[in-house]
Amino acid sequence: MSAARPPGPGTMRAMVLEGPGRPLVPVERPIPRAGPGQLLLRVRACGVCRTDLHLLDGELDVPAPRVLGHQIVGVVAGGDRRVGVPWLGWTCGECAYCASGRENLCERARFTGRDVDGGFAEYAVADERFCLPIPDGYPDLQAAPLLCAGLIGYRALRMCGDAGRLGLYGFGAAAHIICQVAVWQGRRVFAFTRDGDGAAQALARELGAEWAGASESAPPEPLDAAIIFAPAGALVPTALRALAPGGSVVCAGIHMSDVPSFPYELLWGERHLRSVANLTRADGRDFLELAPCVPVRTHVTPYPLERAGEALEDLRRGRVVGAAVVEP
Repeated sequence: MSAARPPGPGTMRAMVLEGPGRPLVPVERPIPRAGPGQLLLRVRACGVCRTDLHLLDGELDVPAPRVLGHQIVGVVAGGDRRVGVPWLGWTCGECAYCASGRENLCERARFTGRDVDGGFAEYAVADERFCLPIPDGYPDLQAAPLLCAGLIGYRALRMCGDAGRLGLYGFGAAAHIICQVAVWQGRRVFAFTRDGDGAAQALARELGAEWAGASESAPPEPLDAAIIFAPAGALVPTALRALAPGGSVVCAGIHMSDVPSFPYELLWGERHLRSVANLTRADGRDFLELAPCVPVRTHVTPYPLERAGEALEDLRRGRVVGAAVVEP
């Protein structure tokens, strides 16, 4: 059934993952119903994330069939209240992690677009407690990347402490947001991209990075911290090699290829290596309050709903500058 065909009464269009390694398919299905404590949202925009690509490729487990997409900007059905739906969709609220402000590590957590249907559809249902307010002044398309690229990037940036010289490896959706925040905070940003990616390097300089070059290149001076957004484990020793003593490397992705062995001397000197897992609602509230102060401006490439699979493939091939956003 073609996704371009208008849905019938009580139905909606959606792009569905029917199994790992299989392309998204257009379907017409009933509009979901909101249960107690949930909101039914008419989706206005949904950002495309590399995590969606990991789910599509089977690198992360996902119960199928599933509607992907976890950077949702939607309007509550029957009203005009606009909210954002991030990756973290539900937590138990009872475990030691939830009780200690680390709900991002809840072992029973449910994630939007993996455990519950996401935003590559005309409607979505979300737990109201995990919906976030969208700042005024952000159109739907520009707001969507804030909800994962921005939130995860901001959590990673916080883990860098007060590092003055910051390297960003992989200058895509998250890095182009966090570059703006870091520059606003007074940090010096060094951007690393795929070799020959002139468009991404030009965007990095436009957004305030003082240097941009290939990921394999050494920065002009040692870094105090580096965030790796690209899912390439080989970048870990590369980034460690670029650090000054006492510096930190933060791996910001939910999935990464294997990290190769490296000599201990790269870690020695009290260098740190750590990962970021998911996000908390506090991260969301803090970042979305901060974004208009910078102000963060997102660079987006819109795709109609029926081209969600094409958006994922463009992301895979490095053809997206900034962020891709599906627009139902």
